[in-house]
Amino acid sequence: MKWIIAIIRPEKLTDVKEALAQAGVGKMTVTNVIGCGQQGGYTETYRGVDTDINLIKKVKLEIAVNDGFVDITIRTIMDTAFTGKIGDGKIFVLPLERCIRIRTEEEGPEAIG
Repeated sequence: MKWIIAIIRPEKLTDVKEALAQAGVGKMTVTNVIGCGQQGGYTETYRGVDTDINLIKKVKLEIAVNDGFVDITIRTIMDTAFTGKIGDGKIFVLPLERCIRIRTEEEGPEAIG
């Protein structure tokens, strides 16, 4: 079991969700986040005053998958979120030590599926 965290552009969320659903990955948590990476930020003028905006709006996807879905999940996110420009995002893959479905008390891969 793995926990996949992807930080992507907000405008790519719908495309990524649809592509993941077609790949058989439909369960995820989505959070609006702000942050900065290589993209750095931009300058905005508000009421005549230049302001540096260094925290950019992004979307964080958190997806718990069984081992057989790790590669397809990563490939689907990469293919769908890609624009070729700085700020496309990052994907982190972490081991998922334990997963428990509260309603049924199932554990492990059965709790994810």
